[in-house]
Amino acid sequence: MADLRSKVSRRRFGKSVAQAGAAAAAPMLVSGPLSGQTAATTAAQAPSPPAGGAGAQPAPGPVVVAKYGLLDKIRFGGIGIRNRGIVDLGQLLTNDEVEFVAVADIRESARETIKSYVDGYYKRDACQMYRDPEQLLARKDIDAVLIATSDRWHGPMGIWAAQAGKDIYSEKPAAMSILESYALADNVRRYGVVYQSGCQRKNQFTYEYAAGLARSGKLGRLLAVHADTQIGLGMVDQGGHGWWPEEKPEPDPLVLDWDKWLGPCLWRPYNSRYPDGGRTQFWDFHAALLEWGSHTIAAAQWAADTEHTEPIEYVPEGGVFRGDGLTGPYTVTCRYVNGVQLIVRNHGWVVGGRGACSNRFEGTEGWVEVDSGGRIEMSPNLKSLLPTRQGIRYDPTAEHIREFLHSIRSRIQPRANAEVTAHAHVACHAVWIAGQLNRKLTWDPAKRTFIGDEEANRMRSRAYREPWRLEALATSM
Repeated sequence: MADLRSKVSRRRFGKSVAQAGAAAAAPMLVSGPLSGQTAATTAAQAPSPPAGGAGAQPAPGPVVVAKYGLLDKIRFGGIGIRNRGIVDLGQLLTNDEVEFVAVADIRESARETIKSYVDGYYKRDACQMYRDPEQLLARKDIDAVLIATSDRWHGPMGIWAAQAGKDIYSEKPAAMSILESYALADNVRRYGVVYQSGCQRKNQFTYEYAAGLARSGKLGRLLAVHADTQIGLGMVDQGGHGWWPEEKPEPDPLVLDWDKWLGPCLWRPYNSRYPDGGRTQFWDFHAALLEWGSHTIAAAQWAADTEHTEPIEYVPEGGVFRGDGLTGPYTVTCRYVNGVQLIVRNHGWVVGGRGACSNRFEGTEGWVEVDSGGRIEMSPNLKSLLPTRQGIRYDPTAEHIREFLHSIRSRIQPRANAEVTAHAHVACHAVWIAGQLNRKLTWDPAKRTFIGDEEANRMRSRAYREPWRLEALATSM
């Protein structure tokens, strides 16, 4: 990141990750109720995507000085916007508070598509295109960034954006390892930026309602929170840790910069199937359990009031063990220091079944189970508490982004802030490590280490390719 050496450097990124386990992080502020606090959005529906694009609330935090006047636009740039990122972009564009001014992407077709989309919406030729994110991050007039790259880039881009002083909305997963999760939260706190991960379930009625029941005591003393992960823990059944052997000629870097597409991942020969969708089949490019766990484990910790810690014990059961993790039906039973269990499983759901981001919260006086389709089921003795109207009710992504925009102005961290996201991600990663090793693990949240298991501790981070190699960067400051 040569153009941002004073603020955003690969060396500083490496050191940040290397030191991430040094100290436990202080809790971030969370936002208060949204009603009446956000600026009005336009009445227009979100624009059609371009061709090819695919409860209970904590008390408000202390009053802070707003960063923006009521009439100021929040100027956004985007990094790596395709597919899911286009959905986020559509919600930003329809909001009166936002002006989207630039996009950065290593893929020529992607940056041209987004420019055309944005310019078409605003009916002007103004969206700037950049090949390298550092050029976008260097702009002093950009206040916030939408990060929607492939998984492996979310952590580094979030860290660099924080170091550049930008507020951040990042698609999930936020980071690819335990230490990277901590590093992201540490940098967001250090540089005082606002961060929201794409865990829109935090602003969906079914999850708000269920978490509210659990936290209010309506379920009695809480015993267990269940999280659906839908998929095999490896999520790499076709490729695993290998790669497609057919080497193809690399494209012109102006069209697709292959070296930067790989980024911190281990180098491998170019094959067009990687950037065109095959990345999800290989562990280097994908965060596996975090595909759904970043939603459901986050919701479980929200309901259990354990958002600023992680379970201390992880016991995998069932499934078929293989080198990439567990496949088939499995359960990983985890335990917090207060005795509440986190049960991670991909089977046996009442409301949604596989693929529905289900959560179940159980107490001494009953249970509630919900899913992303808006369904709610409750134990018979609590049926009187069932809402008369169920369903999604509203677009949770729209609500999630509105909360983020409110947080930018108020400087009060949103629900899915970097701190709670890091702890949920660490729990996800620890579950996956226990599943991969196929043995019980004990975790020390204060020291950020597994107790008495060096193999598991080595799996807290991933290897970084030059020039992002962790050890070299950390010692070259």
